[in-house]
Amino acid sequence: MQTIAVLGAGITGITTAAKLHEQGFNVTVIDRQRYAAMDTSFANGGQLSASNAEVWNTWSTVFKGIKWMMQSDAPLLVNPKPSWHKISWMLEFMSNIPKYERNTIATTELAISSRAHMRDLATRWGVEYDESDCGILHFYSEKKDFEHARRVNKLLAKGGLERFELSPSEIIEKEPQLRGDFVGGFWTPSDFTGDIHKYAFSLAEAIRKAGVNFQMDTELVDVKADQDGVRLSDAKGNEYEFDAVVVCSGVGSRALAAKLGDRVNIYPVKGYSITVNLRDEQSQQSAPTRSLLDDKAKIVTSRLGIDRFRIAGTAEFNGYNRDIRADRIKPLVEWCQHHFPGVSTESVVPWAGLRPMMPNMLPKLGAGRRPNVFYNTGHGHLGWTLSAATADIVTTAVVEARESKGNLKLLAL
Repeated sequence: MQTIAVLGAGITGITTAAKLHEQGFNVTVIDRQRYAAMDTSFANGGQLSASNAEVWNTWSTVFKGIKWMMQSDAPLLVNPKPSWHKISWMLEFMSNIPKYERNTIATTELAISSRAHMRDLATRWGVEYDESDCGILHFYSEKKDFEHARRVNKLLAKGGLERFELSPSEIIEKEPQLRGDFVGGFWTPSDFTGDIHKYAFSLAEAIRKAGVNFQMDTELVDVKADQDGVRLSDAKGNEYEFDAVVVCSGVGSRALAAKLGDRVNIYPVKGYSITVNLRDEQSQQSAPTRSLLDDKAKIVTSRLGIDRFRIAGTAEFNGYNRDIRADRIKPLVEWCQHHFPGVSTESVVPWAGLRPMMPNMLPKLGAGRRPNVFYNTGHGHLGWTLSAATADIVTTAVVEARESKGNLKLLAL
């Protein structure tokens, strides 16, 4: 039985560890946090959304980023302070604009396939995560945005997703609590929602009891790989040896990949969320039961059980800064007050996390340049949506490597 280190205990790391364990590997999960799912997998928007598979690689995204650069509450905010990492990422982002349609279709296909993997894992391991088959409702307040959505819908359809166009009155029929002026919308009944932290933490505890090892509160400072295996060193001077490694370290993957001879150009794109605690009956009745996406504000929502309402959004290019800024949280609160005036915002819990985003908006999957090194990282804003499928893809690659040579070797997907 080969020993494998999974670096990262977020949603991608935990699903990967579970899949590898099911294939008979001796798995150790290593993370700098004390518990699983404490970084980007802690409080995201909650949507498992193939309907949000459109990649961002368009000139309109570039122009909006420039336009909003000095607007502190903009949906997309870019810190103008230059860095080579940021510049190289953005140049590569723009070079992928011609692949926009192809990558959107590919992401849609992957998101759809991930649904079954996600639910099957939850069933096999007894994971509860406030799942809701509520569908996702996209709504638009400007005609030009709605026309763009119609064009996107054709790409999503090529990827196998069925969405239905809605009139303004049909939007309200789907979500009677929603207030606002709309020109149209789209409804995706097959999308659903859930609590990413509950899922990842519960799955981590389940596989721990089944024999997966967890080396938590461990900050890695070095990693080396060759034909004989992988050697890790932590900040306390401890060293570890494994037959192979799967890098699932989110925004930390870039630095680890560099030590392993790979270029994984992940940039940390900060996203914010608030969790509105629905403490009274009026708030519970006034909050939406459908999951929503406001295209203009770039805000998504999920109802997590009876007493929590998650609102998330915005993208901030500001390096590895994890500060929770009041001027970025305020628009989320005001959005809630505008669209759901009956919901009390007295109890609001803010959060910020760093999305690990590749320039082409596709995750980095498969083998690295050196033997025994694999990657499952760089999922951007769709980590919750894609993780179960990408865990299966990478696990399949590892199994095929084991079966082809009897050991873990370089295998390109």
